[in-house]
Amino acid sequence: MQTIKIKDLSFKPFIAEDELQGLIKNVAQKINNDYNGKTPLFIGILNGSFMFMGDLMKSIDLECLVSFVKLASYEGTETTGKVNKLIGLNESLEGQDVIIVEDIVDTGNTLEKLHQIIQEKKPNSVKIATLLFKPDPYKKNFKIDYIAKEIPNAFVVGYGLDYDGFGRNLPSIYVLNQ
Repeated sequence: MQTIKIKDLSFKPFIAEDELQGLIKNVAQKINNDYNGKTPLFIGILNGSFMFMGDLMKSIDLECLVSFVKLASYEGTETTGKVNKLIGLNESLEGQDVIIVEDIVDTGNTLEKLHQIIQEKKPNSVKIATLLFKPDPYKKNFKIDYIAKEIPNAFVVGYGLDYDGFGRNLPSIYVLNQ
């Protein structure tokens, strides 16, 4: 892996593709153990989780359901800073074991709102799986159940994570070169 440039910024290698795959297999094994005999519903949060979700599902040995949602925080062309709408959740969650799949958790603001929306739909349980977790900016009181890797509070791209929409397609993760 070598340093890359996306738009006006330079990024250096941070987590190689083979390391990512090993981390994902570890998370999948924990989920397989915890949900043995159950039929969980995995809900991936778009856009960032698409690569993590795809690779995670390849190692899930359970009968399961898979869905994706997107969170909207816009009114017209202006962001409100608040998540007001969940787009794409068509499944009934009542009595379901739900696993929210995120690409990265930092402040936890979006995840907190999503968790609240899902809880209102009366699931049996809700757990959270994330590829990356930044413990320093995280100030919420709910547990992140499955963490593939904790990272420092740095700006990262690749493997679903983007800079201004670019870099999501990279098979590895890069960190801002400062």
